[in-house]
Amino acid sequence: MSRIIALIIVLIPGMMAAYGIKLIRDLFFGILQPPIPSLLIQFLIGLTLFIAGLGFTAGFIFYRDRKHNKVQKRFSRR
Repeated sequence: MSRIIALIIVLIPGMMAAYGIKLIRDLFFGILQPPIPSLLIQFLIGLTLFIAGLGFTAGFIFYRDRKHNKVQKRFSRR
C-alpha cells in the first residue's frame, strides 16, 4: 500500500511537469489555451508548473535515496 501511495505522490507532480511542457510547446506553435489571456502568461504558467513538478519529483527521489544510503558521501547526513 505504501508503494502505491509513493507512486501517486510522484505521478501528480510528474503530470504537472508534463502539462507545463505542453503549455510551453503550445506557445511555440502559437496555440493559446482558452482560460489563459496571453501567450506570455501561458509561458510563465508552463515554466512554473514544469520547474515545480520537476523539483518536487527530484527532491522526492533524492530524499528516498538518502534514506537508503544510496547517495555520495557529501550528500549523506552527518
